[in-house]
Amino acid sequence: MRCGRGAAVRAVGHAVRRAGQVLRLDLSAAVRSARRAWAEPGRERDLVVQALKAALAAWVAWMIAGWWLHAPVAFVAPWVAVVLVESTVYRSLAHGLQQLAAITTGTVTATAVGLLVHSTAVTMAVVLPAAMLLGHWRRLGSQGIYAATGALFVLTNGAVTVATSADRIAAALFGAGVGIAVNALVRPPLYLRDTRAVLRDATEEAHDILHEVADGLARGRWETEEASAWHDRALRLHQLVDQARSTVEWSRESLRANVRRRTGALPLPGKGYDDALAVLDYAAVHTAGVTRTVLEAVTEERAARRPHPELALSYARFLYRTARALRLYSHSRFGDDCEDELRTEVAGLRDTLGTLRRDLARSTTDDPDEVATYGALLTQANRLADQLLASATP
Repeated sequence: MRCGRGAAVRAVGHAVRRAGQVLRLDLSAAVRSARRAWAEPGRERDLVVQALKAALAAWVAWMIAGWWLHAPVAFVAPWVAVVLVESTVYRSLAHGLQQLAAITTGTVTATAVGLLVHSTAVTMAVVLPAAMLLGHWRRLGSQGIYAATGALFVLTNGAVTVATSADRIAAALFGAGVGIAVNALVRPPLYLRDTRAVLRDATEEAHDILHEVADGLARGRWETEEASAWHDRALRLHQLVDQARSTVEWSRESLRANVRRRTGALPLPGKGYDDALAVLDYAAVHTAGVTRTVLEAVTEERAARRPHPELALSYARFLYRTARALRLYSHSRFGDDCEDELRTEVAGLRDTLGTLRRDLARSTTDDPDEVATYGALLTQANRLADQLLASATP
């Protein structure tokens, strides 16, 4: 019995310590985010600004609808205003129209049925299932749930009357106007800075992976554990590229209906972003191919599949060139003046690829597994270099 109690006490103590560690980590992350928001522009500062704007929209809506006009259901205006300070102006407009349509539909339906039935319980049983089904209508998007919310406000807040329901719809319309106006006129959000950062992060990760693989090949360090780590990182690179693509789309959406677009405050996400995504796509696919070939070579029991040291060194030179060309390409697309360096590196990459082809062609072997390894490495090199050369050459 004592042993059981001791184990339980230790388990509780461990859980408490674990919870304390998680809490400390969360607090540390919050402090770091607050410092970044204070120190420099970035995502953290954007989130703070959007939160303050949402509070401002709710305050303005309440002061006008509740304090000045004394609207009967004034609470609806700040409630709608605060949720429509969205991450982009376009999203505020789109969601505002959808939300108003949902609220109006739910309010009108609940009012009509309530006036006919004269029983809140029966009206709920009839209206709410229909309102919940309406919430899944694709034209209302994520705002469909407000049909049921509008119906509940009608049925749970006193007597059902046409006048009160009309006041609710008017308050929702006013709150939506305030929320959209605040988001559109008070520092409307733009995310181009985040887009460049994400693209550069993905490019730097691709550079680092290729550089580490090149180091391993150049030094003859072909261990299973290290090759597996390279391949895992190469597979995760796909996630970074997907994140970059999503961020580019987010940035373009943030420019729609945005007054800051006309001020020229930030450059538009043009063809350079699409080119960078295309290059990163190829880099992710073929970096994974290279690391997979290396991993298969070191995990195979037949060591003959490994390229000879001279060929491994030649391939390492190609990867070094590719990694540097990727980094210079990214810098040249987003403001850095390194076009001359990029042209030099592209020319060197072309020469290195030619040398690699000749070295592999001169290598003769009767082992089909070794031939397969050489062929896979050369195929990935050709595809990666072709895309990078096509995109980076002026």
